[in-house]
Amino acid sequence: MNSSHVSRRTVLARTAVITGAAIAAGLPASRFLSPAAYAAGKDPIPPAVKEAVRQAQERQRRVLTGKPSHNGWEMERVADGGGSIFTRPVPGTPLAGIAVRMGDVEAVLVHLVRRFHYGIDELRKGDVVGWHSPSAVRHELPESNLASGTAVRIRPGHFPVGNHGGFFPLQLMAIRDILAELDGAVRWGGDDRKVDEALFYVDVKPGDVRLREVANKIRGWQEMAGQGAGAPVDLAAPARRNAAKALERRQKSAA
Repeated sequence: MNSSHVSRRTVLARTAVITGAAIAAGLPASRFLSPAAYAAGKDPIPPAVKEAVRQAQERQRRVLTGKPSHNGWEMERVADGGGSIFTRPVPGTPLAGIAVRMGDVEAVLVHLVRRFHYGIDELRKGDVVGWHSPSAVRHELPESNLASGTAVRIRPGHFPVGNHGGFFPLQLMAIRDILAELDGAVRWGGDDRKVDEALFYVDVKPGDVRLREVANKIRGWQEMAGQGAGAPVDLAAPARRNAAKALERRQKSAA
């Protein structure tokens, strides 16, 4: 293909792969990305970097699907396998960890699970599941968000899909409060047309600034005593109740 037909995005993507591979191989990327190397008529990419690129591409083929889950995040074939989804700790709970997408998604979902544990019902080991294989979820439903590491199911055996009424009124009140605290960045499957009361999932697209803002708010709480998950919460406080009810109306209307 004529180089003039290669898109800028393609060039940038290839450069990113090569640069990342160079760093992984312990070599300076500038050594072989400079125009001088090409002008000299030499292959500017050392064998070690070529091998690193090959391994990176193989890892991408093994991990990435190229297909989005219901909320727009890419599904991955494996967890803890070199992609973006890893088993992460849930401090203050007996959970062994949950497999979720690292970064802002992790911060938000781990906070949700911790608030559930402290404010709704104490969780036991095995009560929360995260990532599922893409082959184990229905891609047209929100449950597919499990395959992108952007969702969790809390006690799925207690809340069969399609059934209403798994929570007591005070527990529902706490769920609404948690969702409002997360500024609507997370949705509860109990509000979906295909009810799934065990399911909680990120409800914004990749790159949405709301997710980063909520995650940063949570990280700020972690640095202050008496803030964040585990801190006393007055669910009946007018401001909290009003925010929770307003979000409930918006999210139910979007079902």
